[in-house]
Amino acid sequence: MKKAAELVFIPSPGVGHLVSAVEIAKLLVARDDQLFITVLTMKLPFDSMPKGTVDAYTDSMSQRIKFVDLPEEAIATRGINPNLFLKFFIENHKAHVKDAVTKLTESDQSDSKPRLAGFVIDLFCTSMIDVAHEFGVPTYIFFTSSAGFLGLMFHLQTLHDEQNKDCTEFKDSDAELVVPSFVNPLPAGSVLPGVFLDQHSAAEFVNHARRFRETKGILVNTVMELESHALHSISDDGKTPPLYPVGPILNLKSDHNHEGSEILRWLDDQPPSSVVFLCFGSMGSFGEDQVKEIACALEHSGLRFLWSLRQAPPKGMIAFPSDYADHKGVLPEGFLDRTVGIGKVIGWAPQVAILAHRAIGGFVSHCGWNSTLESLWHGVPVATWPMYAEQQLNAFQLVRDLGLAVEIKMSYRSDDQVVVSAEEIERGIKEVMEHDSDQRKRVKEMSEKCKKALMEGGSSHSSLGRFIDQLFL
Repeated sequence: MKKAAELVFIPSPGVGHLVSAVEIAKLLVARDDQLFITVLTMKLPFDSMPKGTVDAYTDSMSQRIKFVDLPEEAIATRGINPNLFLKFFIENHKAHVKDAVTKLTESDQSDSKPRLAGFVIDLFCTSMIDVAHEFGVPTYIFFTSSAGFLGLMFHLQTLHDEQNKDCTEFKDSDAELVVPSFVNPLPAGSVLPGVFLDQHSAAEFVNHARRFRETKGILVNTVMELESHALHSISDDGKTPPLYPVGPILNLKSDHNHEGSEILRWLDDQPPSSVVFLCFGSMGSFGEDQVKEIACALEHSGLRFLWSLRQAPPKGMIAFPSDYADHKGVLPEGFLDRTVGIGKVIGWAPQVAILAHRAIGGFVSHCGWNSTLESLWHGVPVATWPMYAEQQLNAFQLVRDLGLAVEIKMSYRSDDQVVVSAEEIERGIKEVMEHDSDQRKRVKEMSEKCKKALMEGGSSHSSLGRFIDQLFL
Protein backbone atom coordinates (compact mmCIF):
# COMPACT_ATOMS: atom_id res chain seq x y z
CA MET A 1 0.00 0.00 0.00
CA LYS A 2 1.38 3.45 -0.90
CA LYS A 3 2.49 5.67 1.96
CA ALA A 4 0.67 8.98 2.45
CA ALA A 5 2.49 12.04 1.08
CA GLU A 6 2.56 15.64 2.29
CA LEU A 7 3.15 18.71 0.11
CA VAL A 8 4.11 22.09 1.57
CA PHE A 9 2.57 24.96 -0.38
CA ILE A 10 4.26 28.38 -0.23
CA PRO A 11 2.23 31.00 -2.12
CA SER A 12 3.44 34.58 -2.48
CA PRO A 13 1.75 37.01 -0.08
CA GLY A 14 -1.61 38.51 -1.14
CA VAL A 15 -5.12 37.14 -1.36
CA GLY A 16 -4.94 36.43 -5.12
CA HIS A 17 -1.96 34.09 -4.70
CA LEU A 18 -3.52 32.44 -1.66
CA VAL A 19 -6.85 31.77 -3.42
CA SER A 20 -5.07 30.09 -6.36
CA ALA A 21 -2.98 27.93 -4.00
CA VAL A 22 -6.05 26.93 -1.99
CA GLU A 23 -8.00 25.99 -5.12
CA ILE A 24 -5.30 23.67 -6.48
CA ALA A 25 -4.78 22.21 -2.99
CA LYS A 26 -8.50 21.34 -2.87
CA LEU A 27 -8.30 19.69 -6.30
CA LEU A 28 -5.28 17.62 -5.29
CA VAL A 29 -6.69 16.25 -2.03
CA ALA A 30 -10.02 15.52 -3.71
CA ARG A 31 -8.21 13.37 -6.28
CA ASP A 32 -6.12 11.28 -3.87
CA ASP A 33 -6.99 10.41 -0.26
CA GLN A 34 -3.31 9.71 0.55
CA LEU A 35 -2.33 13.32 -0.13
CA PHE A 36 -1.96 15.93 2.65
CA ILE A 37 -1.18 19.61 2.19
CA THR A 38 0.11 22.33 4.51
CA VAL A 39 -0.17 25.90 3.22
CA LEU A 40 2.30 28.40 4.71
CA THR A 41 0.92 31.96 4.52
CA MET A 42 2.84 35.24 4.56
CA LYS A 43 1.08 38.51 5.37
CA LEU A 44 2.07 41.78 3.71
CA PRO A 45 2.46 44.75 6.08
CA PHE A 46 -0.07 46.76 4.02
CA ASP A 47 -2.44 43.89 3.26
CA SER A 48 -6.04 44.94 3.81
CA MET A 49 -7.24 41.33 3.66
CA PRO A 50 -9.80 41.10 6.46
CA LYS A 51 -8.90 38.80 9.31
CA GLY A 52 -10.78 35.58 8.79
CA THR A 53 -10.42 35.54 4.98
CA VAL A 54 -8.33 32.39 5.25
CA ASP A 55 -10.81 30.95 7.76
CA ALA A 56 -13.60 31.52 5.25
CA TYR A 57 -11.78 29.19 2.84
CA THR A 58 -10.94 26.60 5.47
CA ASP A 59 -14.38 26.22 7.04
CA SER A 60 -15.71 23.78 4.48
CA MET A 61 -12.34 22.37 3.53
CA SER A 62 -10.83 18.93 3.70
CA GLN A 63 -9.23 17.94 6.99
CA ARG A 64 -6.17 17.11 4.89
CA ILE A 65 -5.40 20.78 4.18
CA LYS A 66 -3.83 22.74 7.04
CA PHE A 67 -2.80 26.39 7.22
CA VAL A 68 0.16 27.78 9.11
CA ASP A 69 0.50 31.57 9.41
CA LEU A 70 4.18 32.45 9.35
CA PRO A 71 5.36 35.13 11.83
CA GLU A 72 4.80 38.64 10.44
CA GLU A 73 7.86 40.45 9.08
CA ALA A 74 8.03 44.21 9.61
CA ILE A 75 9.61 45.73 6.52
CA ALA A 76 9.48 49.43 5.59
CA THR A 77 7.52 50.12 2.38
CA ARG A 78 8.15 53.84 1.90
CA GLY A 79 10.91 54.67 -0.58
CA ILE A 80 11.71 51.04 -1.49
CA ASN A 81 11.75 49.96 -5.16
CA PRO A 82 8.38 48.12 -5.51
CA ASN A 83 10.03 45.54 -7.78
CA LEU A 84 12.57 44.64 -5.07
CA PHE A 85 10.22 44.83 -2.11
CA LEU A 86 8.77 41.35 -2.70
CA LYS A 87 12.23 39.77 -3.10
CA PHE A 88 13.38 41.04 0.32
CA PHE A 89 10.04 40.28 1.94
CA ILE A 90 10.00 36.63 0.79
CA GLU A 91 13.69 36.01 1.51
CA ASN A 92 13.12 37.27 5.06
CA HIS A 93 10.69 34.35 5.52
CA LYS A 94 13.17 31.55 4.73
CA ALA A 95 14.01 30.90 8.38
CA HIS A 96 10.29 30.92 9.29
CA VAL A 97 9.58 28.38 6.54
CA LYS A 98 12.43 26.15 7.73
CA ASP A 99 11.08 26.29 11.31
CA ALA A 100 7.52 25.52 10.20
CA VAL A 101 8.58 22.53 8.06
CA THR A 102 10.87 21.24 10.82
CA LYS A 103 7.91 21.28 13.24
CA LEU A 104 5.79 19.52 10.64
CA THR A 105 8.28 16.71 10.07
CA GLU A 106 9.23 16.28 13.75
CA SER A 107 5.79 16.47 15.34
CA ASP A 108 4.98 12.80 14.87
CA GLN A 109 7.41 10.14 13.69
CA SER A 110 4.87 7.30 13.55
CA ASP A 111 4.48 5.12 10.45
CA SER A 112 1.06 6.60 9.75
CA LYS A 113 2.56 10.07 9.34
CA PRO A 114 2.73 11.24 5.70
CA ARG A 115 6.24 11.55 4.26
CA LEU A 116 7.30 15.02 3.06
CA ALA A 117 7.03 14.72 -0.75
CA GLY A 118 8.01 18.23 -1.81
CA PHE A 119 7.42 21.98 -1.83
CA VAL A 120 4.96 23.67 -4.20
CA ILE A 121 5.96 27.32 -4.58
CA ASP A 122 4.77 30.10 -6.84
CA LEU A 123 6.60 32.38 -9.24
CA PHE A 124 8.16 34.76 -6.69
CA CYS A 125 9.21 32.18 -4.10
CA THR A 126 12.16 30.54 -5.87
CA SER A 127 14.46 31.34 -2.92
CA MET A 128 12.48 28.63 -1.05
CA ILE A 129 14.08 25.99 -3.35
CA ASP A 130 17.11 26.31 -1.03
CA VAL A 131 14.96 25.37 1.98
CA ALA A 132 13.53 22.34 0.10
CA HIS A 133 17.13 21.22 -0.62
CA GLU A 134 17.86 21.31 3.12
CA PHE A 135 15.04 18.82 3.66
CA GLY A 136 16.16 16.71 0.68
CA VAL A 137 12.86 17.07 -1.21
CA PRO A 138 12.01 18.32 -4.73
CA THR A 139 10.32 21.62 -5.52
CA TYR A 140 7.47 22.16 -7.96
CA ILE A 141 6.31 25.51 -9.31
CA PHE A 142 2.64 26.43 -9.40
CA PHE A 143 2.67 29.07 -12.14
CA THR A 144 -0.45 31.22 -11.82
CA SER A 145 0.09 33.23 -15.03
CA SER A 146 -0.14 32.15 -18.67
CA ALA A 147 2.09 29.61 -20.42
CA GLY A 148 2.88 32.43 -22.87
CA PHE A 149 4.44 34.44 -20.03
CA LEU A 150 6.29 31.37 -18.73
CA GLY A 151 7.74 30.89 -22.22
CA LEU A 152 8.80 34.55 -22.35
CA MET A 153 10.62 34.19 -18.99
CA PHE A 154 12.56 31.17 -20.24
CA HIS A 155 13.32 32.90 -23.55
CA LEU A 156 14.66 36.12 -21.94
CA GLN A 157 16.73 34.07 -19.50
CA THR A 158 18.26 32.12 -22.43
CA LEU A 159 19.00 35.38 -24.30
CA HIS A 160 20.65 36.76 -21.16
CA ASP A 161 22.72 33.69 -20.25
CA GLU A 162 23.67 32.41 -23.72
CA GLN A 163 23.82 35.60 -25.83
CA ASN A 164 24.53 38.16 -23.09
CA LYS A 165 21.43 40.13 -24.18
CA ASP A 166 19.92 42.54 -21.65
CA CYS A 167 16.12 42.77 -21.94
CA THR A 168 16.09 46.31 -20.47
CA GLU A 169 17.44 47.41 -23.90
CA PHE A 170 13.88 47.02 -25.19
CA LYS A 171 12.59 49.93 -23.08
CA ASP A 172 10.97 52.52 -25.44
CA SER A 173 12.12 50.37 -28.38
CA ASP A 174 10.16 49.78 -31.61
CA ALA A 175 11.80 46.37 -32.01
CA GLU A 176 9.71 43.26 -32.55
CA LEU A 177 10.78 40.31 -30.46
CA VAL A 178 10.23 36.77 -31.75
CA VAL A 179 9.35 34.61 -28.74
CA PRO A 180 8.66 30.89 -29.32
CA SER A 181 5.65 30.85 -26.94
CA PHE A 182 3.78 33.51 -29.00
CA VAL A 183 2.44 33.09 -32.51
CA ASN A 184 3.12 36.72 -33.49
CA PRO A 185 6.27 38.80 -32.82
CA LEU A 186 5.92 40.96 -29.68
CA PRO A 187 6.20 44.77 -29.96
CA ALA A 188 8.82 44.72 -27.22
CA GLY A 189 8.69 48.30 -25.96
CA SER A 190 4.92 48.33 -25.55
CA VAL A 191 3.93 44.86 -24.27
CA LEU A 192 6.98 43.46 -22.44
CA PRO A 193 6.12 43.38 -18.72
CA GLY A 194 7.54 46.42 -16.90
CA VAL A 195 9.58 44.13 -14.63
CA PHE A 196 11.78 43.25 -17.63
CA LEU A 197 12.42 46.90 -18.44
CA ASP A 198 13.75 47.82 -14.97
CA GLN A 199 17.38 46.87 -14.27
CA HIS A 200 16.80 45.50 -10.74
CA SER A 201 13.63 43.52 -11.37
CA ALA A 202 14.77 42.22 -14.78
CA ALA A 203 17.74 40.52 -13.08
CA GLU A 204 15.33 39.07 -10.50
CA PHE A 205 12.99 37.59 -13.11
CA VAL A 206 15.83 36.15 -15.16
CA ASN A 207 17.00 34.50 -11.93
CA HIS A 208 13.49 33.14 -11.21
CA ALA A 209 13.42 31.54 -14.69
CA ARG A 210 16.90 30.09 -14.17
CA ARG A 211 15.76 28.54 -10.88
CA PHE A 212 12.54 27.16 -12.43
CA ARG A 213 14.83 24.84 -14.40
CA GLU A 214 16.06 23.30 -11.12
CA THR A 215 12.56 22.13 -10.17
CA LYS A 216 10.93 18.75 -10.78
CA GLY A 217 7.84 20.08 -12.57
CA ILE A 218 5.72 23.14 -13.32
CA LEU A 219 1.96 23.16 -12.76
CA VAL A 220 0.48 25.89 -14.98
CA ASN A 221 -2.91 27.50 -14.45
CA THR A 222 -3.90 27.20 -18.09
CA VAL A 223 -5.68 24.86 -20.49
CA MET A 224 -4.05 22.89 -23.31
CA GLU A 225 -6.89 23.88 -25.67
CA LEU A 226 -6.32 27.59 -24.90
CA GLU A 227 -2.49 27.73 -25.00
CA SER A 228 -1.42 24.69 -27.01
CA HIS A 229 1.11 26.73 -29.01
CA ALA A 230 2.83 28.14 -25.90
CA LEU A 231 2.83 24.83 -24.00
CA HIS A 232 4.28 22.85 -26.93
CA SER A 233 6.95 25.50 -27.58
CA ILE A 234 8.20 25.21 -23.98
CA SER A 235 8.07 21.40 -23.79
CA ASP A 236 9.76 20.99 -27.20
CA ASP A 237 12.73 23.02 -25.93
CA GLY A 238 13.89 19.95 -23.97
CA LYS A 239 15.63 22.07 -21.32
CA THR A 240 12.69 22.66 -18.98
CA PRO A 241 11.04 20.51 -16.30
CA PRO A 242 7.80 18.66 -17.23
CA LEU A 243 4.77 20.96 -17.62
CA TYR A 244 1.35 20.11 -16.16
CA PRO A 245 -1.42 22.38 -17.57
CA VAL A 246 -4.10 21.95 -14.88
CA GLY A 247 -6.38 24.99 -15.30
CA PRO A 248 -8.55 26.86 -15.24
CA ILE A 249 -8.15 26.84 -11.45
CA LEU A 250 -10.65 29.38 -10.17
CA ASN A 251 -12.52 30.15 -6.98
CA LEU A 252 -16.04 30.24 -8.43
CA LYS A 253 -17.79 30.31 -5.08
CA SER A 254 -19.97 33.37 -4.62
CA ASP A 255 -17.88 36.18 -3.15
CA HIS A 256 -20.58 38.75 -2.44
CA ASN A 257 -21.52 40.24 0.90
CA HIS A 258 -24.59 42.36 1.66
CA GLU A 259 -23.27 45.12 -0.64
CA GLY A 260 -22.62 42.55 -3.36
CA SER A 261 -26.20 41.27 -3.14
CA GLU A 262 -27.46 44.78 -3.86
CA ILE A 263 -25.27 44.92 -7.01
CA LEU A 264 -26.63 41.56 -8.19
CA ARG A 265 -30.22 42.71 -7.56
CA TRP A 266 -29.55 45.70 -9.83
CA LEU A 267 -28.24 43.32 -12.52
CA ASP A 268 -31.38 41.18 -12.16
CA ASP A 269 -33.36 44.13 -13.53
CA GLN A 270 -31.21 44.48 -16.68
CA PRO A 271 -31.83 42.63 -20.00
CA PRO A 272 -29.58 39.65 -20.88
CA SER A 273 -26.06 40.50 -22.19
CA SER A 274 -26.83 44.25 -22.04
CA VAL A 275 -24.37 45.49 -19.39
CA VAL A 276 -20.67 46.27 -19.87
CA PHE A 277 -18.71 45.61 -16.66
CA LEU A 278 -15.57 47.68 -15.92
CA CYS A 279 -13.19 46.35 -13.26
CA PHE A 280 -9.40 46.69 -13.00
CA GLY A 281 -8.22 44.22 -10.36
CA SER A 282 -7.08 44.55 -6.77
CA MET A 283 -4.35 47.09 -7.69
CA GLY A 284 -6.21 48.97 -10.44
CA SER A 285 -7.06 52.66 -10.06
CA PHE A 286 -6.90 55.85 -12.15
CA GLY A 287 -6.21 59.56 -11.74
CA GLU A 288 -9.09 62.03 -12.01
CA ASP A 289 -8.38 62.99 -15.67
CA GLN A 290 -8.69 59.37 -16.75
CA VAL A 291 -11.81 58.79 -14.65
CA LYS A 292 -13.51 61.69 -16.46
CA GLU A 293 -12.63 60.22 -19.89
CA ILE A 294 -14.12 56.85 -18.90
CA ALA A 295 -17.28 58.59 -17.62
CA CYS A 296 -17.65 60.55 -20.89
CA ALA A 297 -17.20 57.37 -22.95
CA LEU A 298 -19.84 55.49 -20.96
CA GLU A 299 -22.34 58.31 -21.06
CA HIS A 300 -21.87 58.95 -24.78
CA SER A 301 -22.10 55.25 -25.69
CA GLY A 302 -25.59 54.99 -24.22
CA LEU A 303 -24.75 51.44 -23.08
CA ARG A 304 -25.76 50.01 -19.73
CA PHE A 305 -22.74 49.77 -17.44
CA LEU A 306 -21.49 48.59 -14.07
CA TRP A 307 -18.24 50.35 -13.11
CA SER A 308 -15.98 49.39 -10.20
CA LEU A 309 -14.24 52.72 -9.49
CA ARG A 310 -11.58 52.78 -6.79
CA GLN A 311 -9.34 55.43 -5.27
CA ALA A 312 -5.58 55.32 -5.89
CA PRO A 313 -3.30 55.08 -2.82
CA PRO A 314 -1.22 58.16 -1.91
CA LYS A 315 1.75 58.75 -4.26
CA GLY A 316 4.91 56.91 -3.25
CA MET A 317 3.03 54.39 -1.09
CA ILE A 318 2.95 50.67 -1.88
CA ALA A 319 -0.67 49.95 -0.99
CA PHE A 320 -3.95 48.70 -2.45
CA PRO A 321 -6.58 51.09 -3.84
CA SER A 322 -9.55 51.78 -1.55
CA ASP A 323 -13.22 52.60 -2.03
CA TYR A 324 -14.24 56.27 -2.38
CA ALA A 325 -16.37 57.66 0.45
CA ASP A 326 -18.34 59.39 -2.33
CA HIS A 327 -17.86 59.01 -6.10
CA LYS A 328 -19.45 62.37 -6.89
CA GLY A 329 -16.26 64.39 -6.31
CA VAL A 330 -14.24 62.50 -8.91
CA LEU A 331 -16.91 62.13 -11.64
CA PRO A 332 -18.08 64.85 -14.07
CA GLU A 333 -20.77 67.03 -12.52
CA GLY A 334 -24.24 65.53 -12.91
CA PHE A 335 -22.90 62.22 -14.36
CA LEU A 336 -24.61 60.03 -11.76
CA ASP A 337 -27.95 61.81 -12.25
CA ARG A 338 -27.79 61.60 -16.05
CA THR A 339 -26.94 57.87 -16.07
CA VAL A 340 -29.18 56.82 -13.19
CA GLY A 341 -31.40 54.63 -15.36
CA ILE A 342 -28.69 52.73 -17.19
CA GLY A 343 -25.53 52.73 -15.10
CA LYS A 344 -24.20 51.92 -11.65
CA VAL A 345 -20.90 53.07 -10.14
CA ILE A 346 -19.63 50.86 -7.30
CA GLY A 347 -16.47 50.37 -5.20
CA TRP A 348 -15.24 46.84 -4.58
CA ALA A 349 -16.91 44.33 -6.93
CA PRO A 350 -17.82 40.66 -6.41
CA GLN A 351 -16.25 39.96 -9.79
CA VAL A 352 -16.97 36.22 -10.14
CA ALA A 353 -20.65 36.60 -9.26
CA ILE A 354 -20.96 39.56 -11.67
CA LEU A 355 -19.28 37.75 -14.60
CA ALA A 356 -21.59 34.78 -14.00
CA HIS A 357 -24.69 36.99 -14.26
CA ARG A 358 -26.77 36.71 -17.46
CA ALA A 359 -27.00 40.54 -17.76
CA ILE A 360 -23.24 40.95 -18.40
CA GLY A 361 -22.38 41.23 -22.10
CA GLY A 362 -18.77 42.46 -22.00
CA PHE A 363 -15.90 43.05 -19.59
CA VAL A 364 -13.43 45.98 -19.67
CA SER A 365 -10.54 44.34 -17.84
CA HIS A 366 -6.94 44.87 -16.76
CA CYS A 367 -6.28 41.35 -18.13
CA GLY A 368 -4.84 39.82 -14.97
CA TRP A 369 -4.60 36.09 -15.71
CA ASN A 370 -7.19 35.10 -13.08
CA SER A 371 -9.68 37.64 -14.46
CA THR A 372 -8.94 36.42 -18.00
CA LEU A 373 -9.71 32.81 -17.05
CA GLU A 374 -12.86 33.88 -15.16
CA SER A 375 -14.19 35.78 -18.17
CA LEU A 376 -13.44 32.85 -20.52
CA TRP A 377 -15.10 30.40 -18.12
CA HIS A 378 -18.27 32.49 -18.09
CA GLY A 379 -18.13 33.17 -21.85
CA VAL A 380 -17.82 36.97 -21.48
CA PRO A 381 -15.67 38.73 -24.13
CA VAL A 382 -13.03 41.20 -22.91
CA ALA A 383 -11.99 44.70 -23.95
CA THR A 384 -8.34 44.89 -22.91
CA TRP A 385 -7.00 47.69 -20.73
CA PRO A 386 -3.86 46.27 -19.06
CA MET A 387 -2.20 48.24 -16.27
CA TYR A 388 0.78 46.50 -14.64
CA ALA A 389 2.65 43.19 -14.18
CA GLU A 390 2.33 40.91 -17.26
CA GLN A 391 -1.09 42.26 -18.25
CA GLN A 392 0.07 43.95 -21.50
CA LEU A 393 1.38 40.55 -22.59
CA ASN A 394 -1.92 38.84 -21.71
CA ALA A 395 -3.79 41.51 -23.68
CA PHE A 396 -1.52 40.98 -26.72
CA GLN A 397 -2.04 37.22 -26.58
CA LEU A 398 -5.83 37.54 -26.23
CA VAL A 399 -6.21 40.08 -29.04
CA ARG A 400 -3.48 39.15 -31.55
CA ASP A 401 -2.66 35.47 -31.00
CA LEU A 402 -6.01 34.04 -29.89
CA GLY A 403 -8.67 36.43 -31.25
CA LEU A 404 -10.56 36.23 -27.95
CA ALA A 405 -10.66 39.95 -27.07
CA VAL A 406 -10.86 43.47 -28.47
CA GLU A 407 -8.41 46.24 -27.69
CA ILE A 408 -8.96 49.49 -25.84
CA LYS A 409 -5.28 50.21 -25.16
CA MET A 410 -2.84 47.32 -25.19
CA SER A 411 0.29 49.30 -24.32
CA TYR A 412 -1.20 51.24 -21.36
CA ARG A 413 0.93 51.19 -18.20
CA SER A 414 -0.40 52.51 -14.90
CA ASP A 415 2.86 54.34 -14.15
CA ASP A 416 2.75 56.31 -17.44
CA GLN A 417 1.15 59.74 -17.57
CA VAL A 418 -0.90 58.77 -20.65
CA VAL A 419 -4.65 59.45 -20.59
CA VAL A 420 -6.71 57.19 -22.87
CA SER A 421 -9.29 59.30 -24.70
CA ALA A 422 -13.06 58.92 -24.34
CA GLU A 423 -13.23 58.14 -28.09
CA GLU A 424 -10.84 55.17 -27.80
CA ILE A 425 -12.70 53.85 -24.76
CA GLU A 426 -16.12 54.22 -26.41
CA ARG A 427 -14.92 52.42 -29.56
CA GLY A 428 -13.62 49.51 -27.44
CA ILE A 429 -16.75 49.11 -25.31
CA LYS A 430 -19.06 49.26 -28.33
CA GLU A 431 -16.93 46.62 -30.06
CA VAL A 432 -16.89 44.25 -27.08
CA MET A 433 -20.68 44.56 -26.74
CA GLU A 434 -21.41 43.54 -30.37
CA HIS A 435 -23.76 40.57 -30.13
CA ASP A 436 -22.62 38.54 -33.13
CA SER A 437 -18.89 39.31 -33.20
CA ASP A 438 -16.28 36.66 -34.03
CA GLN A 439 -14.69 37.27 -30.62
CA ARG A 440 -17.95 36.49 -28.80
CA LYS A 441 -18.38 33.23 -30.77
CA ARG A 442 -14.79 32.16 -30.06
CA VAL A 443 -15.10 33.04 -26.34
CA LYS A 444 -18.28 30.91 -26.05
CA GLU A 445 -16.47 27.97 -27.71
CA MET A 446 -13.44 28.39 -25.43
CA SER A 447 -15.74 28.50 -22.40
CA GLU A 448 -17.01 25.00 -23.29
CA LYS A 449 -13.45 23.73 -23.85
CA CYS A 450 -12.32 25.08 -20.45
CA LYS A 451 -15.17 23.27 -18.69
CA LYS A 452 -14.51 19.99 -20.55
CA ALA A 453 -10.79 20.16 -19.67
CA LEU A 454 -11.62 19.77 -15.96
CA MET A 455 -14.02 16.85 -16.43
CA GLU A 456 -12.93 13.23 -16.17
CA GLY A 457 -10.86 12.43 -19.26
CA GLY A 458 -10.36 16.13 -20.03
CA SER A 459 -6.88 17.51 -20.70
CA SER A 460 -6.39 19.28 -17.33
CA HIS A 461 -7.95 16.41 -15.35
CA SER A 462 -5.50 13.96 -16.97
CA SER A 463 -2.55 16.31 -16.46
CA LEU A 464 -3.27 16.65 -12.73
CA GLY A 465 -3.48 12.85 -12.53
CA ARG A 466 0.01 12.53 -14.06
CA PHE A 467 1.38 15.01 -11.52
CA ILE A 468 -0.11 13.05 -8.57
CA ASP A 469 1.14 9.72 -9.96
CA GLN A 470 4.78 10.89 -10.01
CA LEU A 471 4.53 12.08 -6.37
CA PHE A 472 4.13 8.46 -5.30
CA LEU A 473 6.81 6.90 -7.54
